[in-house]
Amino acid sequence: MTKSPQPLARALGHDFKDQALLQQALTHCSAGSTNNERLEFLGDSVLGCVISSELYRRYPQAHEGELSRLRASLVRRESLAKVAQTLDIGLYLHLGSGERKSGGHHRDSILSDAVEALLGAIYLDSGFDACRTCILNLFSDVLDNLSDVAALKDAKTRLQEYLQSRHLALPEYRVTEVSGEAHAQFFKVECHVGDSEPTQGQGKNRRHAEQDSAEEMLTQLLG
Repeated sequence: MTKSPQPLARALGHDFKDQALLQQALTHCSAGSTNNERLEFLGDSVLGCVISSELYRRYPQAHEGELSRLRASLVRRESLAKVAQTLDIGLYLHLGSGERKSGGHHRDSILSDAVEALLGAIYLDSGFDACRTCILNLFSDVLDNLSDVAALKDAKTRLQEYLQSRHLALPEYRVTEVSGEAHAQFFKVECHVGDSEPTQGQGKNRRHAEQDSAEEMLTQLLG
């Protein structure tokens, strides 16, 4: 049975005035039509704004590309999933029976989406300042221990440099699926490298999906 979400709300440092928002943020689309997808969309935008603003403040000499790489390192799926794991969000999720049986409570994609949905819920419940405070608290440690901006490169760049250093053919990215309405499309992409097993990536635009598939390919090649 899913736990009461009140301990999670306390860990977030937010007292929800509208408990329905908290419940919705923790409800995966597999569990019903009233789910966290729209809240995830909202939370993703607020998170990006807050992190961008904080990086702009902390790194006054950084160029746009460096700031973009720093932001990407903070808001990517793996980073958000780690935040979710710290909060034990998986214990509070409402999932359909299929997702429960397949271990959805521990899946990075579901956990990261739930973090964004919770931020969207806080924004609707109490406004931007409350959401900003929560985000900065959740990300305080990683913000204080960011890698040097010059050392950060996106996954596609790192994969290309890895292959070039070994005189291997460059990767090929193939879009395998595009779904959703024109204003809210979702992309799935495969990354192909030589004889290696293709890796899958997904995202809200083609670039994000390619980066995701490149990250998976790096993990496969280096693992």
